Amino acid sequence: GIRLAPKEKLEIPVLFMPTEMKFYKAVVVIHVMRENGENWPYVVTAKSNTHLNRNVTVAENGKTQGILWIYPINGTSEAPQQKSVVIRCQARQRLEQRVELLLIGILPDATAGPEAGNSAVFDKDESSNAPEVTDGSPATLEFLYELQYQSDEIRSQLESLVGMQLVEKEWDTESRIVTLIFNVVFAPSKPMRNEATVTIQCTAGGLWKFPLVFIATEPEVDDVINIEAVGLNKESIVGFKLTSQTR
Repeated sequence: GIRLAPKEKLEIPVLFMPTEMKFYKAVVVIHVMRENGENWPYVVTAKSNTHLNRNVTVAENGKTQGILWIYPINGTSEAPQQKSVVIRCQARQRLEQRVELLLIGILPDATAGPEAGNSAVFDKDESSNAPEVTDGSPATLEFLYELQYQSDEIRSQLESLVGMQLVEKEWDTESRIVTLIFNVVFAPSKPMRNEATVTIQCTAGGLWKFPLVFIATEPEVDDVINIEAVGLNKESIVGFKLTSQTR
């Protein structure tokens, strides 16, 4: 019953309030008819375009009574913002740290397939180096993870200094909590403080984001240079060598 003038715009609000960590699908259908009730002259026949026929409603005389616009909507449930995990290392040193990330709200019925055995498989995308992990859990779970950066500048500073690999998983059926254990390697070359986000997605539904803060503190002093005075108003000189780290 909404009337639209020529070239008038119509805004259709869509509200998404997920109650569970899973995928949701819906369709927004807009049905447009002439205000005077007349039909469009297009006649639907057996030879008409199949794709076009799905987007029209046909009157008894075969003419087009209404036009349909169909917009599919895919909703992804995202967990609330998690606390930041701080990874601290001294510059010019190498830190290897195990990081545990808790995924809350996994649905057992959503993850268990008809042939679910005694293994939990972690799938991986091109940006992840996730191995296959089995631990006797009652359902087969597949996860994709990726380390994302806030800007290209931060990516250029961190990408070559940080490594992340999934090594283990713990599954609690009662609390519906999956714990992913990652091995994080941080080898900074100079003092810095940058942030990144680990995005984890379950193929059965659900998205979790964990902020990571990488802090590189001041490095140790390389050497102490002592210059002995030879007298007042006279120069004292000491020589030392520096090796360039780049070309």
